[in-house]
Amino acid sequence: MGNFAAFETKMIASEMGDAAIRAFRRNYEALLRNESGLIPEEAISPAEGLASFEEIASIGAVDAALLSQAVVIKLNGGLGTGMGLQGPKSLLAVRDGVNFLDLMVRQILDLRKTSGANVRLLLMNSFSTSEDTLAHLEKYRAQGLADASEVELMQNQIPKIDAATFLPVEWPADQDLEWCPPGHGDLYPALVGSGWLDRLLAEGVKYAFVSNSDNLGAILDPAILGYFARSGAPFLMEVTRRTAADRKGGHLAVRKADGRLLLREVAQCPEEDMGAFQNIDRHRYFNTNSLWLRLDLLKEQLAADSGVLPLPMIRNNKTVDPRDKKSTPVVQLESAMGAAIECFEGAAAIDVPRSRFAPVKTTGDLLALRSDAYEVLDDGQVRLAASRNGVPPVISLSDEYKLVDQIEALGVPGLIGCNTLKISGPIRFVPGVVIEGEVEFQNTATETQTVEPGVYRDQIVNL
Repeated sequence: MGNFAAFETKMIASEMGDAAIRAFRRNYEALLRNESGLIPEEAISPAEGLASFEEIASIGAVDAALLSQAVVIKLNGGLGTGMGLQGPKSLLAVRDGVNFLDLMVRQILDLRKTSGANVRLLLMNSFSTSEDTLAHLEKYRAQGLADASEVELMQNQIPKIDAATFLPVEWPADQDLEWCPPGHGDLYPALVGSGWLDRLLAEGVKYAFVSNSDNLGAILDPAILGYFARSGAPFLMEVTRRTAADRKGGHLAVRKADGRLLLREVAQCPEEDMGAFQNIDRHRYFNTNSLWLRLDLLKEQLAADSGVLPLPMIRNNKTVDPRDKKSTPVVQLESAMGAAIECFEGAAAIDVPRSRFAPVKTTGDLLALRSDAYEVLDDGQVRLAASRNGVPPVISLSDEYKLVDQIEALGVPGLIGCNTLKISGPIRFVPGVVIEGEVEFQNTATETQTVEPGVYRDQIVNL
């Protein structure tokens, strides 16, 4: 079963580079070996004794020379389809017509202005996001942030695998559906295959800060850059404390066999160890997917690994047309960029405050972001209001509000004093609604009900 030559032929015909092909081959061969990737509890120890952001934040200013050796890489390959968007998620308006991409650019321009250093910005786009992203960047042409040759790192694409034959799936009705993204672990082959790794090194860029474009807390912090540079580590992961809400998410650990840090995702945990996996007092840290890379040491490690970092393979079982559950079953292979922490001798992690992890994954996250619970600063930074002490409001919305256009009509109440907000049924907030503590609004009718101005505190409101 299986025939890699067929995949190689298909990828070459679609102009996928050697680095992408070799990375896919490694995962494909792991699939054929039926590797489980399980990490039992007895093989690991909890991660402890990490450096903390608070310890390094007071060290002082970083000189411009160090910032001039830095590049910010934003993973920008995702479409906001889960929230009803047709285009790149980074073009979703955060507030007053300003979107995620605008905020990223503001952050870079502010760093350049305050330091005098030419901090680089690279967007890791996908085939789905490239055109719309570059069109939006036209308004920053004067700042040198519009040309693809200066700001774009293209994500690769890989073939979907027919689950019955383990050959490339064929779908003549829409051949684009024969391909899928390889996960953000593609960062490493994309850097190599595009020539960007060599180019950045040739231009004196030594440090990369990588994060998701929808994580508004992930900003290049000069103090962390300075710490990373002094440490000499090849790889630094930003982690933060797990809470009860994070029990099912992956965690950081130490492999007993060699003392290296690693990530264990829920799919890698044996069933009998699930209790330990979900114990947030034992395994206290999760990966924010914000990473710092020493590019020169990355190149050395790639050479030592024959050009492909040995990232754990992630298997996803899907259908070739995700909207048609009766279409051909396929296997999609992915890897995660954070898993590379186990590939580097001397890789490290730093415990950062939750404020550096502020992803917008749901319309509830977006509603909170658009409220007074957050401040959007001129320098592109987004942060919780100081009175919230780093804790965002928890918002739960019923199915009427899963899509962005559905919350546009909802209105934005005052949430600066809100702990939890739950909404069931069609309602609309008019200006002047303030929510404090724990509040739930319920409407069992089909007609939209209006929430009148006023302060709602620790109550259930039936409309």
